[in-house]
Amino acid sequence: MELAYYSDYAVRLVNSEEPVRGKDSLTSVEAVRDLFGVNQSAARRATDADVTRFRSVRARLRAVFQSADEGDETRAVDLLNALLLEFPVSPQISGHDHRDDDGRPLWHMHLADHPSNATAGYAAIAAMGLAFHLTEYGVDRLGLCEAAPCRNAYLDTSTNRSRRYCSDRCATRANVAAYRARKRLEADRSGKTSLAADSAQRSTASGERRSGPSGR
Repeated sequence: MELAYYSDYAVRLVNSEEPVRGKDSLTSVEAVRDLFGVNQSAARRATDADVTRFRSVRARLRAVFQSADEGDETRAVDLLNALLLEFPVSPQISGHDHRDDDGRPLWHMHLADHPSNATAGYAAIAAMGLAFHLTEYGVDRLGLCEAAPCRNAYLDTSTNRSRRYCSDRCATRANVAAYRARKRLEADRSGKTSLAADSAQRSTASGERRSGPSGR
């Protein structure tokens, strides 16, 4: 599997909650199983107890993204290292379902399912995937959406490290909001300029009336 696939585990889990909006979709064992995607063999091990455990891991993963978003690289790495130590992975060489044109296996690294419980397995994969992404592309490639009140996590894969939003929808919404804010500012400035001009004209006219006709 691609390493990006593993890092997506972390993003999916973090984004199961929207703290600013007060929304949380991680409320049942079915929601936990949905996070595994196509890895249904691991998902089937999930129980009701995993809901609370997944939420705990989610908070720790969000703290990694939060630290990276704030530019605190050392804290982001320390938090991720703590997860890696607590939830170690079991790497294996795999070639299943991947064949070249001659029918030979396309060998690749695979993170095996954790034998203990669903949370440990998911956390191990999410943390390792995030670690691969961080060390390959840099801590600044981990971000939180700037389109308030979203704050969803994302992985920046742009060529110029320019990503600021979790989705095109949020980017569009933020651009529209910024455009409207500029228009309001321009209107306010125009209004103030008009008021100042009107005030100046009234002051001039008042002064002329007080002084009377020229030469008097």
